[in-house]
Amino acid sequence: MRRVFGILGIAFLGGVFALGGYKLFVESPQIIVEKSTEPALQTVKANYIPAAVNNTSVPTDFTEAAELTVNTVVHVKNTALKEVYNPFEQLFGRNGNRTQKQVGTGSGVIISSDGYIVTNNHVIAGATELEVTLNNRKKYKAELIGADKDNDIALLKIDTDSELPYIAFGNSDNVKIGEWVLAVGNPYNLNSTVTAGIISAKGRDLQGNSNIESFIQTDAAVNPGNSGGALVNTRGELIGINTAITSRTGSFIGYSFAVPSNITKKIIDDLLEFGGVQEALIGFAPDFENSEEIEGVVIGEVFEDSGAFKSGLKQGDIITKVNNVKISKFSDLKGQLTAKRPGENVSLTISRDGDILVKSVELTKRITLPVSKVLNTEFKNLDDNDKKKFKISKGAKITRTKDPAFLEVGVGEGYILTKINGKEVESAEDAVRMLDGNYQRRYILEMISPSGQVERFRY
Repeated sequence: MRRVFGILGIAFLGGVFALGGYKLFVESPQIIVEKSTEPALQTVKANYIPAAVNNTSVPTDFTEAAELTVNTVVHVKNTALKEVYNPFEQLFGRNGNRTQKQVGTGSGVIISSDGYIVTNNHVIAGATELEVTLNNRKKYKAELIGADKDNDIALLKIDTDSELPYIAFGNSDNVKIGEWVLAVGNPYNLNSTVTAGIISAKGRDLQGNSNIESFIQTDAAVNPGNSGGALVNTRGELIGINTAITSRTGSFIGYSFAVPSNITKKIIDDLLEFGGVQEALIGFAPDFENSEEIEGVVIGEVFEDSGAFKSGLKQGDIITKVNNVKISKFSDLKGQLTAKRPGENVSLTISRDGDILVKSVELTKRITLPVSKVLNTEFKNLDDNDKKKFKISKGAKITRTKDPAFLEVGVGEGYILTKINGKEVESAEDAVRMLDGNYQRRYILEMISPSGQVERFRY
């Protein structure tokens, strides 16, 4: 048995050596590689055009616009005196009121070589002293020529020995959404700083469709101190005055707003020529409720003897264009009218029962009447008919009132206020001054009713 197992072991070892020799010296070696492959991504061509569409275009260059603008933008310093009350000082026998200086800053834009500067009304509001610093660090005292609170525009003047660089006005009606613009101002008391963005929207109102605002909206960065600065196009033309931002932090978070240059220019011209803004009206009351879901402004009521009445406008007409400028909402229309003067003619495109009509309308002047805040009542001066009819030469006629006490006793339009606490009322302005200046808020009012009866009221 041992001999048999020995023979088998020798045979097995011989087979192993023989096979190993064959693999080593006869059979060629093979290398096996395992690949781990990922499936190819599916791609979709999105209107791909391999050839250049416009090989003559060049990247937008802001250097020329910046060079034309930075030296026309100034720093405006507003110093105001504010009375502060400290009750603890009265404990020591001293007057508790103290006067403190309050300093505010903003920007302005030089619009003429002789030193006229436009800025925001809120930049200079309440100022007792105004100082302007040019981009070359020179400082000048500034004079307030006039201001318009509603549109937040103010006009300043400085006197210099040499001509100043100034900016040219552009036509804000021609700007387009998506157009590149630069915002130039003095944020955080820095020298003229330039930021770039695009026009995001036009005719933007911040408080609803009935608001008077008609801003240009941009995404160019505007921060505290930029107010009153320039918004310019790539040609360096002024297309707006930077005015506001929407922010929860007080700093820029995405959008800024500018008063269009056409509105700014018209306000400036009015301030220089008339000392106040001349507001132009078509002569109708808008129907805001029915204007919400359509493009345009629906006429709710047409006023007699107005340009709208004389041109044949009717209730329900929809105004869609002013001088070929599209009107989508009330702020668009308000922006166009704010840039116009009374007496000008405008071409209105209206939609009436599906028909498109074009009407030429002469704009009329808004007459602002004195309003007593105490009585919530509007007055106007007496005309010759009133004086003759009631045989009086002085007084103030009520045109409208929202005072509950007046309404309760039937006092309203047509009543003539002749005396307040025994003193004769000279005019509408005099009536408001006497009413709102009486801090005791106690009155004995003598009036003439529309029928001519003299009536007295304790108020």
